[in-house]
Amino acid sequence: MQSFVFKCPTEVVFGKDAEAKVADKIKEYGGSRVLVLYGGGSAVRSGLIGRVENLLRDAGLPFKTAGGVKPNPRLDFTRKALECARDFHADFVLAVGGGSVIDTAKAVAIGMAHPGKDIWDFWTHKAPVTGAYPVGSILTIPAAGSESSDSAVLTDEEHKQKRGLNTDYNRPVFAIMNPELTYTLPPFQLSCGITDMLMHTLDRYFTVDRNNQLTDEIAEAVMRVIIRNGHAAHHNQQNYDAMSELMWCGSISHNNLTGLGNEKDFSVHQLGHALSAMFDATHGATLSAVWGSWANYVMPSAPERFARYAEKVLGVQTGTVAEKAKNGIELTVQFFRSLDMPTCFSELRGVGIQPDEVLHQLAFDCMFGGTRTVGTFCKLDIPAAYTIYQNANY
Repeated sequence: MQSFVFKCPTEVVFGKDAEAKVADKIKEYGGSRVLVLYGGGSAVRSGLIGRVENLLRDAGLPFKTAGGVKPNPRLDFTRKALECARDFHADFVLAVGGGSVIDTAKAVAIGMAHPGKDIWDFWTHKAPVTGAYPVGSILTIPAAGSESSDSAVLTDEEHKQKRGLNTDYNRPVFAIMNPELTYTLPPFQLSCGITDMLMHTLDRYFTVDRNNQLTDEIAEAVMRVIIRNGHAAHHNQQNYDAMSELMWCGSISHNNLTGLGNEKDFSVHQLGHALSAMFDATHGATLSAVWGSWANYVMPSAPERFARYAEKVLGVQTGTVAEKAKNGIELTVQFFRSLDMPTCFSELRGVGIQPDEVLHQLAFDCMFGGTRTVGTFCKLDIPAAYTIYQNANY
């Protein structure tokens, strides 16, 4: 096990009606003027935003609401939300929604702490993050794990760039999780969330590090629970127990616990980010669309790791190491299909089969124009990324 520092200060308030505690928690963490961010109209139609507004009003907390966060959170919207927060003199940001809303809130909170600087400079690593205003969340989608993670992504639509930022300043101070708030999610959105949370652990599990016993077994348990309850929730979204497990797995998958002592890989996320940036494709769907191609490309470099995954997570007990590894990859692809998720470009909404020049451009964009490689399990460069995209292009 490698050396590591683990810090996850986010307070989790979990269970039915947990959102009723939101005003108390905001005050507990020093908030007195609140910017409330949310996504589409579903949070309004469900009555959740109205309930949150009433709770803040009854607690004597001035607030300003700003809706309209979209998937693949937009830089332009985030800049406008930051202006709104400054004009309102907000000292706390509350995200009501899923990963895109929470990531937007994190960006606004960092921008509030750095007057005079453009937030995109932090995501392109031109400026260091030295602070952030507090962020809290009411989670409505079991997915990204942003409610307790140190990461956030933003998309520059104009230049078709999607970037991630990891810093402890991104950790929300609290996360409110009521599984009942997930009952009305569109099925595709739920499936994307299940895919994303599984991938957060897969991208940590496939690592060059070995003999990391506890972390490996935690990761394997989390993945088994995601797959088991992902099936259950896909068939019945109002299965409280299944949605509870998924909601908690989403946080555990991305708060770094499932990768302690390992180097992260996250090459599948980077391949997916390039797709999202170019086509505005849904994040979770881009991951399932390329995972099988990535896995088959890198598996020969360490088939025993894929064989262990097949054994411990998917229950594959027969065959040679190579046979188990290939079986595990195919079973994972089948799991994505069982959730009605895409497993290639032709199934990915808004993408479809692409000409060769687009595949070359995706690989170029993924590697930031050849200025980096991605991954640690098997380092990928532009030619490798091109081959993976090519293998998914059917």
